[in-house]
Amino acid sequence: MNGLLEKPIIYLITTGDADTANFKNKKKEVLETIRVASEVGISLIQIREKNLTTRFLFDLTEAAVEITRKSRTKLLVNGRADVALAAGANGVHLPADGLPADVIRRSFPPDFLIGVSTHSTEEASAAKSNGANFVTFGPVFESPGKGEPKGLELLNSVCGLLYPFPVIALGGIDESSYTNVLKNGASGFAAIRFLNKESSLRSLFRS
Repeated sequence: MNGLLEKPIIYLITTGDADTANFKNKKKEVLETIRVASEVGISLIQIREKNLTTRFLFDLTEAAVEITRKSRTKLLVNGRADVALAAGANGVHLPADGLPADVIRRSFPPDFLIGVSTHSTEEASAAKSNGANFVTFGPVFESPGKGEPKGLELLNSVCGLLYPFPVIALGGIDESSYTNVLKNGASGFAAIRFLNKESSLRSLFRS
């Protein structure tokens, strides 16, 4: 993003709890979280609701864009560049096993943001070479269902290798550990559980 966002980059990822059956209520919850996050000035928000149909995902994204468009917050959609572009979001976040960033880069507008999930030095380097704006790297710490933690030493190594390219730490990060990833070279941090709490958002951005 290379100048588009100030560091530290703070990246909220939605919980993924929305589905067809609970969409009406979950949509309200997600949008309220997005409202608070954009109000306090969070850098990035990723809509990561894999259980929604395309129609519902578009509906949620379009409503979220209405909230974020007048703020400094950039809105991304997980894995669905088509939905992101159609709904007016700022970009897409690609899973590690998804389309390579260069495929998206060739087909979408030049200012379309592309983030990529990575779990190794090789994946992070490839994403950078393929035209991504940033990568997330992790899991840095223990995180449910995310495999063996990579640890701060490897995070530091990846950040150093790719510098000044933005590497955002992910995985098990909370109020007790986010300063450690920043000290180890991360351009910022991403979180689901920690950042989907209004109290966390307001405390992080308290002047």
